[in-house]
Amino acid sequence: MTKYEQLATDIIAKVGGRENILGLTHCVTRLRFQLKDEGKADTEALKAMDGVVTVLQSAGQYQVVIGNHVPDVYDEVVRVGGIDTGDTSTAPKKMKFGDRVIDLISGIMMPALAVMCAGGMIKGLAVILMVTGAVSDKAGAYILLNAIGDACFYFFPIIIGFNAAKKFNMTPFLGLIIGAALVHPTINGVDLNFWGMNFNASYSSTILPVILMVALAAPLERWLNQVIPDVVKTFLVPMLTLLVIVPIGFMLIGPAANAVSMVIMQGVEALTNFSPILAGLVLGATWQLLVMFGVHMMIVVMAMIPLAAGQPTAIMAAITWVSFAQTAVVVAIWLKTHDKKLKGIALPAWISGIFGVTEPAIYGVTLPRVKMFVLSCIGGGLAGAVSGALGMMAYRMGGMGLFALPSLLSVENPSRDLMYAGICLAVAMIPTFIAAYVMYQDDPVVNAIEDEGIPGAPTLERDTVLASPMNGQLMPLRDVPDGAFADGALGAGIAIDPSDGNVVAPADATVMTVFPTKHAIGLITDTGAEVLLHLGMDTVQLGGDHFDVKVAPEQHVKAGDLLATIDIDAIRAAGYSMVSPMVVTNTNDYLDVIAELTPDAQIEAGTPLLTVVADTQEAMGGAVHAVSN
Repeated sequence: MTKYEQLATDIIAKVGGRENILGLTHCVTRLRFQLKDEGKADTEALKAMDGVVTVLQSAGQYQVVIGNHVPDVYDEVVRVGGIDTGDTSTAPKKMKFGDRVIDLISGIMMPALAVMCAGGMIKGLAVILMVTGAVSDKAGAYILLNAIGDACFYFFPIIIGFNAAKKFNMTPFLGLIIGAALVHPTINGVDLNFWGMNFNASYSSTILPVILMVALAAPLERWLNQVIPDVVKTFLVPMLTLLVIVPIGFMLIGPAANAVSMVIMQGVEALTNFSPILAGLVLGATWQLLVMFGVHMMIVVMAMIPLAAGQPTAIMAAITWVSFAQTAVVVAIWLKTHDKKLKGIALPAWISGIFGVTEPAIYGVTLPRVKMFVLSCIGGGLAGAVSGALGMMAYRMGGMGLFALPSLLSVENPSRDLMYAGICLAVAMIPTFIAAYVMYQDDPVVNAIEDEGIPGAPTLERDTVLASPMNGQLMPLRDVPDGAFADGALGAGIAIDPSDGNVVAPADATVMTVFPTKHAIGLITDTGAEVLLHLGMDTVQLGGDHFDVKVAPEQHVKAGDLLATIDIDAIRAAGYSMVSPMVVTNTNDYLDVIAELTPDAQIEAGTPLLTVVADTQEAMGGAVHAVSN
């Protein structure tokens, strides 16, 4: 049994069981449940449990206060309860449209990321074996390896259909069958006469068509579940959903994509005739988007026609460099990030990218960080423009990534073409890598650091003086409009109602935690005090809006260094209190936490505010206790 497994099991039981949980998120100190019926939760029993600080019912949520180790308890609750954290019910309520699109695509792609990385690396291995002469492309070993690696991408609609159905709260296996129908060999990429009309659509290796179809299928399935009698709905609902959605999708989405592809193809032809440089720029910059929307195949076909006839084409040369630009961005992120999870994703992603398989890089690394994705598009566009300026051509069909380079070498002047390829590679990778490395910053993440993991881990043998992190008016914790803080359950401290939006470090410390919604920062001072700055009340609901955090986990700061800026007027206008507690979460490790000023005083940032008294010393006489005032 894991450390928090029993606690997680008991919490699930006391909130009314898994069937009573609609959604679950967490903030810095508490589990935030959305329950079907809060009346089914045994609040008093939860409060009495070891490992639970208290229970609050606020902001439409049932909040179980755990403390600093809430991320670990949250993970265990999710695992034990089988809670799907990809459900839309658990997504932040306030999100811009563009962010919603990115969240949707990333949420659908992330569960398949490991398999995508594996597929890309296996395809690369197969090509290496063939190029080095270890096996021929006719050998059984090569055919098998290539099939294993290619399967993930060719049958992508099946994987995406399953994940999209989960994201849209639809029966997952119904989404899987929709994807499988789209890549069925008897209808995929062949002429199909349906109701007197001819259709030809290809869906292999695409993602957006099946997502659109599942998005249409989800509300249809829910409606059918409401109107069809229970006795027959088990089989009738999926049957009717498939009968409606697959034909509609096949006849409308595929042809629409083909029509868009045809327009793009004609535009590329006209642009190439007008200016090869401009054509290379546009193709290189937009290629990844064209692939994502499944409208790139007509361009590929257009390029294959002359190659099959032995004629060179500039199109394949222009898009060769896109994967290298994407790879350069991912390498930069991999080198710079301190996020161990992101490093683990980025490493196989850039290895796959070298061989031209960039789906893991796009969906796992850059697309969720949209500026990095745009940067890769710019790099691809610049390299495409240089390719056009140099007059580079593809002379034969080649592989992907590095193994596409031989296809760019002419018989007449291969040394020149090799030099040109080196120039394009440099343009695609070097400036893109430098820009990504300079621009990339880790997203604030919950990353609780164990004391022994911090260089020069502090001891608790000295008093700690905490200065005010903000300008404003002091307030005793008991008056904070949040029971967990007011009762001192999260530790002793004091609160500030700020007069401006600057938040500074109260002492020399290491940043221990920055919550993704940016409303809370955890620090561990050089003397060992663990300090939580909670910026406003229930501001987790803002999803990070109006907060600009300037620091990252594991970063060391000096007293007075700027930690964050916040738009307090906008937050108050949105209906949230800006009362901001500062508490010492490891209060029990100390003799006392005492305030230097009366709780109703005005204070400036940097003014000594709290003294955290070590066990080895006596409390200061006549001081005002922070918790009791």
